[in-house]
Amino acid sequence: MIHSMTGYAVASADYAGASAGALTIELRSVNSRFLDLQFRIADDLRAAEPALRELIAARVARGKVDCRVSLGDGAQRSAQQLNPRVIEQLTLLAREVAKAFPGAPSMSAAEILRWPGVLAEPVADEAGLRATLDAVARRAVEDLCASRAREGEKLAGIVRARVAEMRRHLAEVAPLVPEAVAAHKARLTERLHEALGAGQEERIRAEVAVFAAKSDVDEELSRLAAHLDEVERVLSRGGAAGKRLDFLAQELNREANTLASKAAGLRIADCALELKLLIEQIREQVQNIE
Repeated sequence: MIHSMTGYAVASADYAGASAGALTIELRSVNSRFLDLQFRIADDLRAAEPALRELIAARVARGKVDCRVSLGDGAQRSAQQLNPRVIEQLTLLAREVAKAFPGAPSMSAAEILRWPGVLAEPVADEAGLRATLDAVARRAVEDLCASRAREGEKLAGIVRARVAEMRRHLAEVAPLVPEAVAAHKARLTERLHEALGAGQEERIRAEVAVFAAKSDVDEELSRLAAHLDEVERVLSRGGAAGKRLDFLAQELNREANTLASKAAGLRIADCALELKLLIEQIREQVQNIE
């Protein structure tokens, strides 16, 4: 299956651990020459980046992929609780201080909260968080690949349509080549007779032979057909085909340029121009294929 480098996916799940909230992973991808992974992850989830990088790289060959990972909101993540054990110890110490210094003022609530250990950070369920993150990440990557596959199918359809149109032009122009070459040879022979006069038959035949050799486009037509066969074969095989298709588009363009330079007639030149336009349309599409 052909995949585009353009895709989008988002997946989320509720996490009920200490850092409770909605765990969300958002993936966006656009075209790029190579695989370029960019991560925007909350600090408390930063340790998950290597696993996410490995998971995405296993399914995506090319493209710039932006991965955003978030968990709930700041209020939920920063929730704290009183530590009963420390409060009990602090109460006992306050009684001892009151006995030793009867007139000393009691601690205020703010001072108690600032006492080291009174506020306990929630104990993170790292295993549970990793399991939830892994499940959400796999679902997001799966959705991203499905999105890229749908887009890739459309791109492949566009390329196949252009290939079919190019084949139609080649089928129309192939029978015209011998007739156009013969007509041009006749005109050239007549002009050479007028320019060189009688007694120059050998030179005229030599000049006409050189023209005939330069106007022979059978090889170009055969190569164009072969390259179109290869394009269809690559599309049918699927996989990471973008670079191969881009190379084939360059080869098709080179043959079309040669066909245009050798054109012995207006219709052949028009065909070469149409081929170049279709090839350019193919190149625009394959730039987005993985």
